[in-house]
Amino acid sequence: MQQDIIENLIHELTRLPGIGRKTAQRLAFFILMMPEADAKGIAQAINDVKAKARFCSRCFNITEDEVCRICCNSSRDAGKICVVEEPSNIIVVERARTFDGLYHVLLGALSPIDGVTPDKLRINELVERVRQDSIKEVIIATNPNTKGEMTAQYIREALKPFPVKVTRIAYGLPMGTDIEFADEVTLGKALDGRREM
Repeated sequence: MQQDIIENLIHELTRLPGIGRKTAQRLAFFILMMPEADAKGIAQAINDVKAKARFCSRCFNITEDEVCRICCNSSRDAGKICVVEEPSNIIVVERARTFDGLYHVLLGALSPIDGVTPDKLRINELVERVRQDSIKEVIIATNPNTKGEMTAQYIREALKPFPVKVTRIAYGLPMGTDIEFADEVTLGKALDGRREM
């Protein structure tokens, strides 16, 4: 009976992204050995996020409220919108502490082969925000892969009728790396995104 409980926990943990069987097994035994209050705290946090989390009605970030804390923050520059694929991307951009505008989460990227067409993303809502609000710049920060590039091009075309500046984040070499270790695509993007010193 006890083995079935552990096996079930291991099985459930392997459903998480990046968690293989060995890691799931380690986590399962760690959870088993931790104080009951700590384990219940983890379980409660999971229950809370499933019960209370929702998408912001303006930008589609994760929030407990109708509108997220970033959209409600009057000190942010409401004339700039950074477009990202997933809510988790906002956390990464915020860590850089250089962007002071608002966000728009697409909840994915275009991938016709996988059935992800423009109507499945939050592109129409972005167009409406640009149409209704005083947006001066839309910064497209989709991933630097085929899906992200296709999505960026689609958004650029969708926003052409509006007097808004559409920019794309630059790609290139990460700080602290040597050029000799860069692949051709990364180096090409770094050269394309060069700026005057």
